[in-house]
Amino acid sequence: MNAPIDVSFFARNAKPLTSYRPYWAKRFGVAPFLPMSRAEMEQLGWDSCDIILVTGDAYVDHPSFGMAVIGRVLEAQGFRVGIIAQPDWQSAEPFKALGKPNLFWGVTAGNMDSMINRYTADRKIRSDDAYTPGDVGGKRPDRAAIVYSQRCREAYKDVPIVLGGIEGSLRRIAHYDYWSDKVRRSIVVDAKCDLLLYGNAERALVEVAHRIAAREPIEQITDVRGTAFVRRPGDPTAEGWIELDSTEVDQPGHVEDHINPYLTTSEQAQAQGQSCSKEEGAPASDPTVKPITIHRPQGAGGVAKLPRERTVIRLPSYEQVKSDAVLYAHANRVLHLETNPGNARALVQAHGEGSTARDVWINPPPIPLTTAEMDYAFDLPYARSPHPAYADEHGKHDGATKIPAWEMIRFSVNIMRGCFGGCTFCSITEHEGRIIQSRSEDSIIREVEEMRDKVAGFTGVVSDLGGPTANMYRLGCRSPAIEAACRKPSCVYPGICQNLTTNHDPLIKIYRRARALKGIKKVLIGSGLRYDLAVKSPEYVKELVQHHVGGYLKIAPEHTEGGPLSKMMKPGIGSYDKFKQLFEKYSEEAGKKQFLIPYFIAAHPGTSDEDMMNLAIWLKKNGFRADQVQTFYPSPMATATAMYHSNLNPLKGIHRDERAERVDIVRGDKRRRLHKAFLRYHDPNNWPLLREALKAMGRSDLIGNGKHHLIPTFQPMTDGGYQSARKKNSTPGGAGKGSASSPAGKAPVKGRILTQHTGLPPRAGVKDRRK
Repeated sequence: MNAPIDVSFFARNAKPLTSYRPYWAKRFGVAPFLPMSRAEMEQLGWDSCDIILVTGDAYVDHPSFGMAVIGRVLEAQGFRVGIIAQPDWQSAEPFKALGKPNLFWGVTAGNMDSMINRYTADRKIRSDDAYTPGDVGGKRPDRAAIVYSQRCREAYKDVPIVLGGIEGSLRRIAHYDYWSDKVRRSIVVDAKCDLLLYGNAERALVEVAHRIAAREPIEQITDVRGTAFVRRPGDPTAEGWIELDSTEVDQPGHVEDHINPYLTTSEQAQAQGQSCSKEEGAPASDPTVKPITIHRPQGAGGVAKLPRERTVIRLPSYEQVKSDAVLYAHANRVLHLETNPGNARALVQAHGEGSTARDVWINPPPIPLTTAEMDYAFDLPYARSPHPAYADEHGKHDGATKIPAWEMIRFSVNIMRGCFGGCTFCSITEHEGRIIQSRSEDSIIREVEEMRDKVAGFTGVVSDLGGPTANMYRLGCRSPAIEAACRKPSCVYPGICQNLTTNHDPLIKIYRRARALKGIKKVLIGSGLRYDLAVKSPEYVKELVQHHVGGYLKIAPEHTEGGPLSKMMKPGIGSYDKFKQLFEKYSEEAGKKQFLIPYFIAAHPGTSDEDMMNLAIWLKKNGFRADQVQTFYPSPMATATAMYHSNLNPLKGIHRDERAERVDIVRGDKRRRLHKAFLRYHDPNNWPLLREALKAMGRSDLIGNGKHHLIPTFQPMTDGGYQSARKKNSTPGGAGKGSASSPAGKAPVKGRILTQHTGLPPRAGVKDRRK
């Protein structure tokens, strides 16, 4: 008889967000905006804040901004919540602006990781910040979560600090830091926070807030899912746990000890618990002798039968992963195996030695929100606008006061969370999880109506109904039992799982209902589309193409070659071709001239120079000239980042011997520039570099002046300019000049291959917004 599948975690009902008794301060009612000053607190009748949130973003009261969601959810629980947004971190004084919080600080770097927000993939400082009024850079410090936590401690040292947001999520264990090119400690240690909340934090934060309000010491709150904290040796709260070494979960291969060259052969063998066969005359190997493995008592069931809710996996220590890239890749692989809320076990990682020794303890991921709880969080009374403090003298948020990130989502609606794609370079799955959390149809429609009726400047065009992925709404595993037991990193790689539902009917229904609303002229889809899922529902593709594409649709094949695609966990280019056929077929049926905008990544682990050359050939053959170029950016904790650091492929298992799959890593500015140049093969500034590379690769046949050649033999005069779709990322050339392919102020030349973003002509009857 087959043993029953353990679904205890995922099937168990978590405590609903709405089941808590409201805190006494609920009598103060709802604030039009969460206060950012003492004057606003006085207008609300508050003498103090129960919780103060510190964020690296400007405060926009919109459900696409994490601090607004957290603040409104806590407010709905009855707490008085204040916000300190983008404080001056040079001293602790700005952190005292709202007084001392009664319960705790809530700290986040913002919607983006502060280092990714501040630096380009080439480690150059950005001049802009989309989450700041006026798009001004430099309004938040590097490693903002750490800096803000330190200043909060300095301001009021006895107030607990609860750290959250994506910066904390991606740094919850020892992690490779691309900007310093070394492995850093867990952010829990560096920030000295009392508690880290990773992932979507509503469920954990509400529980923690009520327990602190009930005067439970925060150091005793160690049993909340989705949290991480520091435990000292001998901590009584760790009693009753069964510790399992990570190598028993995923064997990294034989770990060779360093041999002391000053020992004799027999002494070396004795040091390794062996004998010298030459001296003793023993056979070199005895097949009857088996190695002994010592396990802690586990009962008759073995490792697989240990009670998961009381089992903790010990990862290699910070000191070990810092000095050994193989163990780093192993720890990263184990962490990704333990991410399913249905079967994940707690993790622990030692930091420090001797008197400084402590463990970073990471509880299993939070139970995903139900549809009712998603509705609860999104239906709260958001002002759907930046705080009035950012407005100009006319009360507007335009021009010098515009916040680009808010402008981008101003007329959009988030319909779901999570992503089961598992792309190795992406942080969405690591932060939000791979279980899709969807809102109800009625909740989505209510938000569209509220946006139509209340948001200034709405013209009847909804810019997006989406989320991390446009078309994963209500998709998931056919069986809750299988979903709770699954340990695959992706539901769609190497192919779509047979247990995954691909029915797009609920999404089609929402699209139709939203565009039928009075006052709604157009509903566009701006989120990235998972086209390998879309082709499973031709009806969805038809609905999307004929009603919800504004001339251009962005999708992300990322590459054309199998080598890099296998390291990304992305489908082959054949899936793109299938989708393109449907896209063109339905566009033609509707009598519309529409374009696909494919995105590609340069310099991803596993990408050879030949791979980039073949991609460039494909781009030219298909008439694409990429203006917006992505270069691989190693974000903390991502699987692709583990490849970048270790030169190993965690997807295939970690070994020290010949079984290990070595990954070609693109390091160094010159090679990264070359891969980027292949993506922009049409830019004359790149031709000298490409000619040199093609000759070295033995592909001089691609250099010539014919249509079948990749780059010409002649070299025109260039001004060194680079025209990017993101204006602030452009490199200006001579005065009044544009790029070589699209001179400023001129219409595209008839017959010329058009660029993705700046060269395609506007649709007939539509004003050209580029002017």
